[in-house]
Amino acid sequence: MRFGGGQLLLIAGPCVIEGEEFTLRHARKVAEAGQRHGVPAVFKSSFDKANRSSAKSFRGPGLVEGLRILARVKQEVGLPVLTDVHETSQCAQAAEVVDVLQIPAFLSRQTDLLVAAARTGRAVNVKKGQFLAPEDMKNAVEKLREGGCEQVLLTERGASFGYHNLIVDMRSLLTMRQYAPVCFDATHSVQRPGSQGTSSGGDRSLAPALARAAAAVGIDALFCEVHEDPDRALSDGPNSLTFPAWEALLADVLRIRSALGG
Repeated sequence: MRFGGGQLLLIAGPCVIEGEEFTLRHARKVAEAGQRHGVPAVFKSSFDKANRSSAKSFRGPGLVEGLRILARVKQEVGLPVLTDVHETSQCAQAAEVVDVLQIPAFLSRQTDLLVAAARTGRAVNVKKGQFLAPEDMKNAVEKLREGGCEQVLLTERGASFGYHNLIVDMRSLLTMRQYAPVCFDATHSVQRPGSQGTSSGGDRSLAPALARAAAAVGIDALFCEVHEDPDRALSDGPNSLTFPAWEALLADVLRIRSALGG
């Protein structure tokens, strides 16, 4: 897996693995959309959402079962896959299956986790912490490079703005692109962390506008959580997109990139 080089990379899928057939069905839809638009795609979904607001919230099938399902996605759908890792002990095992290890935003300063991910030889996507300035991500890149990681992607997903709200400073894409290729997370950027008490809220209607703005600034990848029925999603439903809404957003992004010459 390589990042940058002038072509947009799509990273898309449901927040969490909700079941085997569910995951395969969603992966096929991501693959079909990528083919329709002529854009390479990576399927993303988490085997464990370790940072849910409530201990009673659905977290996923766990490491072993989740990786088995993601392996089926690779074999049967043919897409590369991405998943989160939360602990150093998960990195090597996840790397046996997935193409991209993702470091969650809350863990973007965890040195041991970054180094363990880097040592697997897999590509690594680091979500910028909501609490970090974009220039702070230079340190994350250096930790990964020192650990041997050659393919690094930095993702903007909004910064904390008061309570239960995020705001995106598009300047951060320019800053972080000095250190590594950049990705814009259009759906987590419209999340409202913890705003529903035991879960996070969000406003998915704002995602297309932010994605268009990011495309105009310049991005190497676009990250979106998509779900066939977001209102029934077991995680991140309020900020997830339907497949038609995601494809409309993607079409806009590609037109903007074309108008800008790349």
